Amino acid sequence: MMSLACLALSPMARAEDGYDLWLRYARADESRAAAVSAHASAIVAAGSSATLKAATDELQRGVAGMTGRAPALATEPQAGALWLATPATTPALPVKTGALGQEGYAIRSIQQGGKAMTLIAANSDIGLLHGAYHWLRLAQTGARLDALDIVSAPKIGLRLLNHWDNLDGTVERGYAGQSIWDWWRLPDYKGPRYTDYARANASIGINGTVLNNVNAKADSLTASYIAKAAALADMLRPYGIRVYLSVRWTAPMELDGLKTADPLDPQVAAWWKAKADEIYRAIPDFGGFLVKANSEGQPGPQDYKRTHADGANMLAGAVKPHGGIVMWRAFVYAHDNPDDRAKQAFTDFKPLDGQFADNVIVQVKNGAIDFQPREPFHPLFGAMPRTPLMMEFQITKEYLGQSTHLTYLGPLFEEVLDADTYAKGKGSTVARVIDGSLDGHRLTGIAGVANIGVDRDWSGSIFNQADWYAFGRMAWDTSLSAEAVAREWAAMTFSPDPRVVAPVVAMMMGSREAAVDYMTPLGLAHVMGTGHHYGPAPWVSDLARPEWNPVYYHKADAAGIGFDRTKTGSDAIAQYAPQIAKILGSPRTTPERDLLWFHHVPWDYRLKSGETLWDGMVRQYDRGVAYVADMQRTWEGLRPLVDAERFAQTESFLAIQRREATWWRDASIAYFQSTNRLPLPAGAAAPAHDLNWYKAQRFPYAPGHH
Repeated sequence: MMSLACLALSPMARAEDGYDLWLRYARADESRAAAVSAHASAIVAAGSSATLKAATDELQRGVAGMTGRAPALATEPQAGALWLATPATTPALPVKTGALGQEGYAIRSIQQGGKAMTLIAANSDIGLLHGAYHWLRLAQTGARLDALDIVSAPKIGLRLLNHWDNLDGTVERGYAGQSIWDWWRLPDYKGPRYTDYARANASIGINGTVLNNVNAKADSLTASYIAKAAALADMLRPYGIRVYLSVRWTAPMELDGLKTADPLDPQVAAWWKAKADEIYRAIPDFGGFLVKANSEGQPGPQDYKRTHADGANMLAGAVKPHGGIVMWRAFVYAHDNPDDRAKQAFTDFKPLDGQFADNVIVQVKNGAIDFQPREPFHPLFGAMPRTPLMMEFQITKEYLGQSTHLTYLGPLFEEVLDADTYAKGKGSTVARVIDGSLDGHRLTGIAGVANIGVDRDWSGSIFNQADWYAFGRMAWDTSLSAEAVAREWAAMTFSPDPRVVAPVVAMMMGSREAAVDYMTPLGLAHVMGTGHHYGPAPWVSDLARPEWNPVYYHKADAAGIGFDRTKTGSDAIAQYAPQIAKILGSPRTTPERDLLWFHHVPWDYRLKSGETLWDGMVRQYDRGVAYVADMQRTWEGLRPLVDAERFAQTESFLAIQRREATWWRDASIAYFQSTNRLPLPAGAAAPAHDLNWYKAQRFPYAPGHH
């Protein structure tokens, strides 16, 4: 518990490095502090579980931070109290909890014995914890705390972070320092950061974490590492977070000398069953396995002429007696498949619909290529009605500016979740596919590739925290708008003062679109530097596999640009529902934001604006750079209202972003102009350097590339 002297300091007087995330509980002004105190004069909770203690501790911490005084713990409901109750502790609850499940909650302003108080009700202590965090969110954001009548339950069952953390402490596509898992000191030393990690995740409804990289090492399944994972599980369990492990397909061969990893070999199945039994002895609530197989060189069942379903079902049999699941990734592309990379996952998995065990969920990236700044939704969504599909988003910004660009991902998440697959007619959204409501699935999930590291601010920048926050909030409730979530985050992270919230949210809401403009306008994709994926490199064409090269994706030549995915090309549009394929069949009806994803069009093709394609591209590059300059001006206006440390970090990162947005714009224009030989539109500035200068840039030590 922080000292009251420290809590009494105003936010401007405190040194703020971002460690507290959105759980700052900054001192409120006098009138707000009085309102919070009036509705949290005491905390009433019956029970002694570690989870209930976490809930009451958080409420005391939060109220003390906002008001300077921690509420006392009481045993009986009283006026002004926060009353935490379940049917087990209070059989005659004044609210119905039947529809809340095990994680949901109700928050209601009630009169009990003539006394006004706030009831947080749930079916479990985990539900009470989630409800406590919701109430604290209301308190921090300046919402009214009287006349509350809130019912909230998650729409998706599994809401996980996927950590691409390696056993040596590095993080693949990690831009916030080393891994927070200190494998070397575990299981003995369990530092306080693990509890703070659990608090942050529980506060936004995340209920699972995959501890290790999908490019897994077999060592993760050895006894010593199982013990380390068990220590983490013990720390996370009170916060409702289960642990999972990524597994390497050939672990039976690497660890115990089996001659094969064929999923239909009885010895292989027996090995995995014994390994699952061993894990569950150490971690009784272990969640299950995540598998990357037969992709990017990883071994898998196809090495033995077996299907992905054969492999997934064998593992599913090993964990099923314990209630575990298998998450089988659909991110597959192979050098021996010469067809369009965007089609490969659909081609591999669509024929397997209905063949997976009932405790298998197929994890599908939001788009068919690889977490690009913008991709059309993955055609597998809506195409496998007999198989539960799990969304995979990337919170870490591998292709969206990594640690320094302010590119809020909430709009990307919203765009994908709201996309209509038309699988069962209009309204068959991606959100309805993954929450199970479209096809009646009970096993449902969503995963986000974590952006967390040991940097004091956790995520490499203050604004990157918003992507972690948005993922959790929108995983709990897919109907939330990105803007509403941004408002919550800004109010808790900086201040509920409208003079701060309004401009910060305005910056955030256009920032991802600005990155699309200065990186990949009009449906371009994968034109980043190869390997490290940092900066522009649309000219790369000499790598061993065609689909590793940016030229594979943009196909620019003197006549035009874009990847033809219509019937005259790869026919990838046929993987979508007929209503969508019809729209995508013509450049004229394809949304211009996806134009070059689906069509190879002439440079003089006329956009809806009347401009030629080339002039429109240049205009969008310029628009993206201009937006970053506008963010700089907006941020400068917030100097008096934001603490110096976090202001300075963001100021520096916006300067980097503007410089790099200009680099993206100039290098891209220089390359495409070398291809089309067209003049720049009137008023457009020439690139600062010639094309050879941009080609000569090298980044051998870029972070996150392992």
